[in-house]
Amino acid sequence: MSSSSQLTGSGMERIQYHLAAKLDEVTRLMGKLSSDLQDVNLLPHQRDADLEQLKVYGRDPTNADPIFTKEAGHTPRGIAPGIETLTRHAFNSPSQTTSRNALRCLANALLLRADTRQIFLDLGYEAKACNKLKNESWDDEFLVSRIIFLTTYDAKVDIEKLVDQHHLAENICSNIGRHAKQYVTKQKNVKELDPMEDMALIESLKLMFNLTHFCPQRSAAFSPALPHILLILCKRPISSTKPLDPPIAPLVNALINLDLERKDSVAALFPKATTNAIVDRFVEILEKSVKVYVDEELEQLVSPLLTLFRKIYELAPEETQKYMRKVILPSTTDRQQPLGRAESLSSRLLRLSTNPTTPQVRESVSGLLFDMSDKDATKFVQNVGYGFASGFLFQHNVPIPENALEAYSTSDSESSNTRASQDSRRTLDGKVNPITGQFLDKEEKVEEEPMTQEQKEREAERLFVLFERLKKTGIVDIQNPVEAAFQQGRFEELDDDADSE
Repeated sequence: MSSSSQLTGSGMERIQYHLAAKLDEVTRLMGKLSSDLQDVNLLPHQRDADLEQLKVYGRDPTNADPIFTKEAGHTPRGIAPGIETLTRHAFNSPSQTTSRNALRCLANALLLRADTRQIFLDLGYEAKACNKLKNESWDDEFLVSRIIFLTTYDAKVDIEKLVDQHHLAENICSNIGRHAKQYVTKQKNVKELDPMEDMALIESLKLMFNLTHFCPQRSAAFSPALPHILLILCKRPISSTKPLDPPIAPLVNALINLDLERKDSVAALFPKATTNAIVDRFVEILEKSVKVYVDEELEQLVSPLLTLFRKIYELAPEETQKYMRKVILPSTTDRQQPLGRAESLSSRLLRLSTNPTTPQVRESVSGLLFDMSDKDATKFVQNVGYGFASGFLFQHNVPIPENALEAYSTSDSESSNTRASQDSRRTLDGKVNPITGQFLDKEEKVEEEPMTQEQKEREAERLFVLFERLKKTGIVDIQNPVEAAFQQGRFEELDDDADSE
């Protein structure tokens, strides 16, 4: 046997030895913790040390089966199932430290093995879990929110019961309000916040999104969280390099499924004193996001923001809608060149509206621009140009009026964005190319030599041949335009000595 084979064999033996030792140790720890539930025989520091060690072993489910067991028959005699043992220590222990150590083990188990989520639910600890969210502890909020969040996947959790009987929505809204309070009463800088506070907030927001997504009939119960979420969004600084890093993206996502049409929701979104303040914050996030994120990140992170932006536009007062159109639709400056060429927010959004690698973003951007055009095809073409509008209109079977492709003046279209300065008002009355969206008088002039008579004849012959071939395919039934011109007398026969120029 070669030395390399000996090393390989020796290495495998060591791995198997460590795995067997791990299984023995996990079995021993679970036995101690289970027995402790029947007859208290561990001191608090011993119990906590065992749970801490079990947490380390439980990060990898390999040879840690006693943690994930469902029935007592799968464990040594007299030892309770692993998930039950952890759950009882987590929710029945009078010690907060023991409870949290067990919660960490339980959260890891539910994350790593989907089948354990239903095991946990079947134990009937939902009421105690929801009640534990009242503790005003960032640790408990983080751990319990994550556990409930995980049960919304691959398990039959009764969300209506959690909301109606166990006050889950009420507790989540209260906790988010507690986070918002940190920005008002203490005037904290973000750097001064406890890291666990942010982690707890993010977990509450993720849970709130899932609950309102999977149980929309109870989304109204989460409406009290809206003003708290908006307050945090306005107080948190937005990074220029990672504008949707948590908690910003979770804050945005949590709003999507709420009933924003409620009177109190509309009042929170458009406060009388600063009507456009919330809109400005969303515009800032959007503008920074489309600058820095690549396609895959845009699909995952920016799509929800665009969805929310469309909902807000539909609910906004007329003056705010006008302001949003001014910010989003192409400006006079954008029209100095074909639309989509500049580096403005409008141009970036237009480019995204035709990006084949971001279908959700593409649809959301086009839908937003169409909404801002009063869902009118002619206004849509005038606002963004036929080149950007045609794909969306065709996909949604929206007919395009014939006059939509005629050049128009921006001063004749109320929907057009006219952020013009005093110096550029003359241009507002100029005609716009309906295809590119650019002012006609700003288009690049291409100097071409006039065609000679001989070139004109060759071009006519080429067109004649092309149309004849097209007719023979049977795909279309058209009259050759060159032939029609002859029949209508629009061709003039020249003498042989006529000037070829």
